[in-house]
Amino acid sequence: MATESSPVVQQIGRNTNDKSAKLLNAMYHPDLELAASCLVTDQYGKSCEFGDLYRDKKAIIIFVRNFLCYTCKEYVEDLAKIPKSYLQAADVRLIVIGQSSYQHIKEFCSLTKYSHEIYVDNDKEIYCKLGMKKGESSSSSGSPHVKSNMITGSIKSIWRAMTSPAFDFQGDPSQQGGALIVGPGNRVHFLHHDMNRYDHMPIVNLLHYAGVQAVHFGVRSPILEV
Repeated sequence: MATESSPVVQQIGRNTNDKSAKLLNAMYHPDLELAASCLVTDQYGKSCEFGDLYRDKKAIIIFVRNFLCYTCKEYVEDLAKIPKSYLQAADVRLIVIGQSSYQHIKEFCSLTKYSHEIYVDNDKEIYCKLGMKKGESSSSSGSPHVKSNMITGSIKSIWRAMTSPAFDFQGDPSQQGGALIVGPGNRVHFLHHDMNRYDHMPIVNLLHYAGVQAVHFGVRSPILEV
């Protein structure tokens, strides 16, 4: 269970040539306007425009690789620990977007205990317009939110694929995800493109950037990149 904790703030150097993450001062982003009219679908098959998700308030939006990805599953398990009261106090929405059929949403939420908002971009139009990467293009020391190693994690993902009602990968396995803090309207505060399956933006950082109370996810004190 998540507990309230004061974050440890630590300056971490970032290569100035690294364009995978950008902390922006509420800037207009032309790619976002292109993506705003794309449709996303909820677990009931009901669709709305992507721009509707952040039209009236700030939103933290997480794009996952696919619903079978074990690193995405474990990342979303930690997103599920964020208290709704923290988000409500900051007037911020938390949204996960996948790129499978909407029919996989309910099972994924049950598996991860995720109860915040979730949609799918089945045609990957938003992924494409926001420049999300395809393939794994750089190494990573690991995500603080991933608990399984590659072998056991991959075996679990394959087993889930084999035992699901429809044998599929629940999304394009080569598609990478990312994180976006946006709104109200087309005001982009932060954008991160995952370079590989482990390149998740630490959740404590996203909460800090969005003005949401910190959540402690383990025995170690959370570290903010500033």
